[in-house]
Amino acid sequence: MEDPPLLQRCYFSSFLLVLVIQGLLVNGARSEVYTVGDSEGWDTGIDYGVWSHNYNFSTGDILIFKYVKSQHNVYEVTESTYRSCNSSSGVLDAYDTGSDRVTLKEARKHWFICDVGGHCLGGMRFGIDVSRGSTNGSPHGGAPSLQAQPPPSTPDGPDTNNNGSSKLKSAGPRGWTLLFCIVAWVRLVDLFPK
Repeated sequence: MEDPPLLQRCYFSSFLLVLVIQGLLVNGARSEVYTVGDSEGWDTGIDYGVWSHNYNFSTGDILIFKYVKSQHNVYEVTESTYRSCNSSSGVLDAYDTGSDRVTLKEARKHWFICDVGGHCLGGMRFGIDVSRGSTNGSPHGGAPSLQAQPPPSTPDGPDTNNNGSSKLKSAGPRGWTLLFCIVAWVRLVDLFPK
């Protein structure tokens, strides 16, 4: 025997509610991907303290380091190694492919340097605060820098840094799914007799 139409609508309504809740939870947990130095990449002559101030970093986010393999490397280090630029101890991870992906797995301060020929002492280093949960990539107060912090971008537009590159934010497919579920929910409510 088939369920009455009103009961079928209740099942469907419950199903849509679960989808909406799932969409809200999943959409809030998305990760961001950041290219260190934006279009300039990982190289000498860039103030990475200023670059890091352009973004909020969160667990699950990914840093991409792009550089000429024979000229640079990336070390994740302790704060004391970061400050001294002496990598004889305090190296947590080392990367040297020229296109390294570093997933930020822990909510803590992360420190990165280039250990090639005085590059760290020349400024090829930065530290970032990584928080728990998801962010929208908006500006924050990251690693200390002697330079003035650039003005924050508008929340509705792209984030633009000093060299003109930008990172456009989008809700992506999960956002569209959430929107569809909300519209379907509203239409379903209209079906119920008043």
